Amino acid sequence: MLDQIAITRTVTVAAGVFAPGHLGELTRLIPFEMVDDVLAATGRLQQRVRLLPGRVVVYLLLAGVLFAEYGYLQVWQQLTAGLAGLPLVKPSSSALRQARQRLGSAPLRALFDLLRGPAATSATPAVRWQGLLLTAVDGTTLSVADAAAVGVRYRKQRGNHGGAGYPTLRLSALLACGTRSVIDAVFDPLGTSELDQARVLARSLKAGMLLLADRNYAAADLVKTLAATKAELLIRCKSGRRLPVITRHRDGSWLSTIGTVRVRVIDARIAVKTSTGTSTGDYRLITTLLDARRHPARELITLYHQRWEIETAYLELKSSILGGRVLRARTPDGIDQEIHALLIVYQLLRTAMVDATDTRPGLDPDRASFTTALITARNQVIQAAGIITDTVVDLVGAIGQAVLDHLLPDRRIRVKARMIKRSNSKYQARGPNIDRRTYQATIAINIITNGP
Repeated sequence: MLDQIAITRTVTVAAGVFAPGHLGELTRLIPFEMVDDVLAATGRLQQRVRLLPGRVVVYLLLAGVLFAEYGYLQVWQQLTAGLAGLPLVKPSSSALRQARQRLGSAPLRALFDLLRGPAATSATPAVRWQGLLLTAVDGTTLSVADAAAVGVRYRKQRGNHGGAGYPTLRLSALLACGTRSVIDAVFDPLGTSELDQARVLARSLKAGMLLLADRNYAAADLVKTLAATKAELLIRCKSGRRLPVITRHRDGSWLSTIGTVRVRVIDARIAVKTSTGTSTGDYRLITTLLDARRHPARELITLYHQRWEIETAYLELKSSILGGRVLRARTPDGIDQEIHALLIVYQLLRTAMVDATDTRPGLDPDRASFTTALITARNQVIQAAGIITDTVVDLVGAIGQAVLDHLLPDRRIRVKARMIKRSNSKYQARGPNIDRRTYQATIAINIITNGP
């Protein structure tokens, strides 16, 4: 006769109809009290306890981000999978839809406002440079459902082959480079430009920050707006742009003006060498850091590479979480709801990752695997594990421990040729001559001193 063993575990959740309202271990970062306070502040706290209370619907929307490939009825099944034995309601898809419509988007917007920020401490490595918090701004696009109600606000992109198959929106974010945490974000129809969105995001810039941005953001009026926040700027601009020379510095940089803003200009030639050869490009940066001795040109050129952290963050949002899928929501308010839920869950995962890496002094948050954190968080939801913290608070938890157990290797300099990831035309995406390999590289930086 085979030996047998019984494994039992205790699950602690909210009582009654509130039991399905959780996010596994991530509930510790967005506790019941926080959600209830937001529901009360936005006028969405129910006057009578429904079978689907507002708090439960909020967690349903957040769980929907972790299980982006499922419909909300299947997401509900994940939330209740670890609650066997409890007398749970079994809602229909229609009931879940009506509950989401009843909730609206205001509570999700308010929660995002509470949770957004750099998610870093003074001890977090690679977050600051010379005391300045490194931040980046950039935009991306997201595809939304091709529904009649959505089309009223969000249009399809035009193209040579009939345009995109789905309506599209523009999302811009202000990011903390060291932790890839979201400080602020806005989204609008494509008719709103990235520059217009950057003017809105300027509300979250302040003294003590250094903003990195690509050459799209070097417009004189926008530079003036950004500089007025007292944040420092490091922005790429076109190499051929005519800028007056006021004073030259010994490090090769020179003093100039863009509009009414005094800036320092750095011209550099960067050579990238791989096994296939060497490619060279000229770059021009403008910065409001005017002291060439305190902020050497070569260090700023190297520092500018941190701007690409926001591209990695968008990859995590669009590929790791969404898997390239179109958003579920079929109304503008539902899209507002879903995008804020997406940003909240991304922020929660980033916070859990930083909490974990901060327990090991000197460990760069770059070593933390976003995919590991995402998969572990999903598992914790299915198991309904770690929802309510014990009397002894564990900052690492199961998610953090999984991250620490599967750290990524230290970054090496690698380059990959630009290519079309998803083409409007199937013919543009095919062909044996596309080189999809990634190459190890060495980079040489030379400051150009014979400028204009």
